[in-house]
Amino acid sequence: MKITLINTSDAGGGAPVACVRLLNALALQGVDAQLLVQYKQTDNERVTGVAKDFFSRLKAKITFLYERIPFILFHEKDKSVRFAFSTAKAGTSIVNEPLVRDADVLHIHWVNSGFLSTDNLKELIALGKPIVWTLHDMWDFTGGCHYSDTCDNFLRECGNCYLLRDAGPNDISHSGWLRKAAMYAGAKNVSFVTCSQWLAGVAKQSALLKNFKVQAIPNPIDTDIFSPQDKIASREKWGINPFAKIILFGAANVNDKRKGLVYLLEALDILKRDYPQSEFIEVVIFGKNKQFDVSLVPFRVYEFSMIKVQEELAEVYSLADVLVLPSLEDNLPNTVMEAMACGTPVVAFNTGGLPEMIDHQQNGYLAQFKSADELAEGAHELLYAVNAKEMRLSARQKVLDSYSNENIAQQYMEVYKSLLNQ
Repeated sequence: MKITLINTSDAGGGAPVACVRLLNALALQGVDAQLLVQYKQTDNERVTGVAKDFFSRLKAKITFLYERIPFILFHEKDKSVRFAFSTAKAGTSIVNEPLVRDADVLHIHWVNSGFLSTDNLKELIALGKPIVWTLHDMWDFTGGCHYSDTCDNFLRECGNCYLLRDAGPNDISHSGWLRKAAMYAGAKNVSFVTCSQWLAGVAKQSALLKNFKVQAIPNPIDTDIFSPQDKIASREKWGINPFAKIILFGAANVNDKRKGLVYLLEALDILKRDYPQSEFIEVVIFGKNKQFDVSLVPFRVYEFSMIKVQEELAEVYSLADVLVLPSLEDNLPNTVMEAMACGTPVVAFNTGGLPEMIDHQQNGYLAQFKSADELAEGAHELLYAVNAKEMRLSARQKVLDSYSNENIAQQYMEVYKSLLNQ
């Protein structure tokens, strides 16, 4: 059984990380799995890049710009939504790639940013091979947005998109929805998978996917790499106060409004103003940051950029007392899974796939959606919990029980076999 996973890249965001982790998990179970990407960024021998030389890389860059620039110039409402919508009107055909031709099953993941257009995806469907399609956000069943916020147009037929300055009944979200409807019309042997029960439930209600099989299988994680590290030693290595209570916040892009930074700041202000012992609190932030002024944080801040070495990332999670991630829309964030695997409890809003990961007051704290007051209350409760050791153990155990490599690989292998036996 030859499986070819397909994703835009093998590094640089949540979907690439999840996809590569699944690739490795399948390999550990003896599955002949390979990953086909547009740009190969790691030295993983199981990953093959489509853009291999100067000319193919130039073509890929032109395709990306052709997909992005018209949206930026003529459609985006403002800069904050620049990468919240993908038209998928430009891409690269991969039907003649050896990994596609030789595969028994094609496993599509996140293919935006100019890698595969809807026409390219339609070509893959037309091959007639069994396809597993993992959804990392809502794009696959909307007219173009990756998360819909409060909009429910995807339940019917997209149009009047709130992300567009030229929104209307026949805007590009409507034409994008029609292209996807035509693409799925020829899909026979396709099984959709979401990373969370929440996203599966939403996908099943969508007009585009309501007649397809949709099931939830979470992302895997290597629990040997992401495991509790010595807190004191980790703090010493990273120059963190060994006596402080450490709140951790991290994201691929800390300025992404979906990650709720504004609510984190408000919660920290509340902690500083209203809670006892706040003088012992310090904050660690990691991830790409081009705009956020850390001086706005009312506590001492340690700022790290992107941490690409997984072993180092495990140290950063382990040195913290709590991770606070006030995401407004999230599927099954790797950050939460990684923190919990390292025994660090998490405070988050009760939204999206987060309630599936966090058991309230057992391995973390679920705050009321968009309530900075409850976010502050949860952070304080976990920072000074009398059962802190038990909560850390519970966080780790949740990951071992739910997201281990073997567990997730076995679930996907069952999906592959079911499609091949049809």
